[in-house]
Amino acid sequence: NATQRWVFESHFLRISRLSERVSYDDKRVTPCKIHSMTFTGLNLTGVVIAFFVSFISGAIWFGPKTFYPVWMKARGNASGQLTTAQNKPALLFGGTILGVLIQTFTVALLVNSLGNNSEDFGVTDGALVGFALGVGIAMFASLSHRLFGGENLKVWIIETANDAINLTIAGAIIAYFN
Repeated sequence: NATQRWVFESHFLRISRLSERVSYDDKRVTPCKIHSMTFTGLNLTGVVIAFFVSFISGAIWFGPKTFYPVWMKARGNASGQLTTAQNKPALLFGGTILGVLIQTFTVALLVNSLGNNSEDFGVTDGALVGFALGVGIAMFASLSHRLFGGENLKVWIIETANDAINLTIAGAIIAYFN
């Protein structure tokens, strides 16, 4: 629609003219434009360490002395034992490794891209990116599925809180090494 396009362009031009008058000499205001999402300049050491920390954290989180018994009971499995059909180590650990790798590289892409476009992007910023992804996406993307599926909220909290914590830690580690 031509009217909608004109309104958008008019609003965009007004904003761009306004930004020309703003001085960024004041250190409290830091412009941040992401010119591209990139892995260029990414320190892979940080990604590897973040992956291992996340994987080990998940193993501890779901360990027999931590949340595993509570989690399994909340899922309706009082014994805590997987059935023969469920107990497929290659699939369980292979899927977990793949999932943690994808999560870690996604955080790395965002932290690296934001860090490349900001002189003062630090560990806290990386942790905040990880936290935003962990809580805002990892946790709440599955909430409606769980609610409509009739699953226990305790299960949702145990599973997704671990993701949010791991993504927060991964963001901090990746930012530290970048």
